[in-house]
Amino acid sequence: MGNEARKKLKDKKRIVIKIGSSSLTHPETGDLNLAKIEKLVRVISDLRGMKKEVVLVSSGAIAVGRQALGCQKPTTVAEKQAYAAIGQARLMMVYQKLFSEYNQTSAQVLLTKNNIVENVSRENAKNTFDELLKLGTVPIVNENDTVSTYEIKFGDNDRLSAIVSALIEADLLILLSDIDGLYSDDPKKNPDAAFISQVDELSDELMSMGKSTTGSDVGIGGMSTKLRAARIATDSGADMVIANGDHVEIIWDILSGSETGTLFTAHKNQDFVLLDYMKTI
Repeated sequence: MGNEARKKLKDKKRIVIKIGSSSLTHPETGDLNLAKIEKLVRVISDLRGMKKEVVLVSSGAIAVGRQALGCQKPTTVAEKQAYAAIGQARLMMVYQKLFSEYNQTSAQVLLTKNNIVENVSRENAKNTFDELLKLGTVPIVNENDTVSTYEIKFGDNDRLSAIVSALIEADLLILLSDIDGLYSDDPKKNPDAAFISQVDELSDELMSMGKSTTGSDVGIGGMSTKLRAARIATDSGADMVIANGDHVEIIWDILSGSETGTLFTAHKNQDFVLLDYMKTI
């Protein structure tokens, strides 16, 4: 079962890739890791050359804004929103420059929860994505941190990427993070923690294992948002893989069917309504 599900990943046509700030920046300084971003752009451009449609959900706006200003990590909402306003433009400038070197056109899409909750806005967003993909572009998505407040935030880009996957009816979501995948326990604290290569059912027991933490994402701790993302993605009909984004070429390993990361297999829920899921966020 596992091998068969993995082999099918190479045939996926509409792919959403999410990469987090920790995978985009140097840990020592918080500055953009341009070498890694260039590799990511090259991989995505190659996927485009294979006639695959790719949407990139990219964090990093606030980090880039902080780097541009030479300031410390922002603490207030106003600071975060100001840093995001500066950083998002610079981040897109980097992506557009790199994608253009591979003859690809990138597009910016900034979303808030309201864009999905409101029926007209949600339909407009879907139509925009469909048109951008039809035009052969690579949409680059982020939460609109400049205007988002607590009431209209998605909360994190794991869930945002899953919501985008559901919205555009993607058939694969790849979460690149600072973890190898799902473990039975935190491997830093428990040497006997077992790696879970494939999840075919998101049971209540499994979902309850995902504890929200403010520390490292390693292990089951900090898995809460990723498991919620998996529920949205798999119920909407997309497979999802959590993998370590240290080396972005891991995307090729995933699509080649190798046992890389944790695969959550799709199980299309006929009662799936995206709006219902939004109410739980």
